[in-house]
Amino acid sequence: MTKATANLLYSKEHEWVLQLDGNRVRIGISDFAQKQLGDIVFVETLEVDDEVTANDSMGTIESVKAVSDLYSPVSGTVVTVNEELGDAPETINEHPFEAGWLVEVEMSNPDELESLLNEDAYQAFINEGEE
Repeated sequence: MTKATANLLYSKEHEWVLQLDGNRVRIGISDFAQKQLGDIVFVETLEVDDEVTANDSMGTIESVKAVSDLYSPVSGTVVTVNEELGDAPETINEHPFEAGWLVEVEMSNPDELESLLNEDAYQAFINEGEE
């Protein structure tokens, strides 16, 4: 069983979103995604003040298995980047929902959250793919 967290929303690209204050959200990859990738060795994300559009690439993540694009679940401006991942990308494997977050974004369209999946819907989505 893949771990999901009830207070998060999820994209079908396996990113999670945590709503912070106002229109600010924190974004990371799901436990399912980090398990599929295997040992993560490098992460590259957009930088502070970069604009991001929902469903567009916001960087790449490299594991011992593959290099994958990271997709932003929302549109807005990057306001914070998790700099710790530069020296310790494996943190995503160890703590995907805590210290392994990627970026924080000030959303330009908070209504985009409505298109994301809650925990139950995300778990059902994962289970469909595993059958």
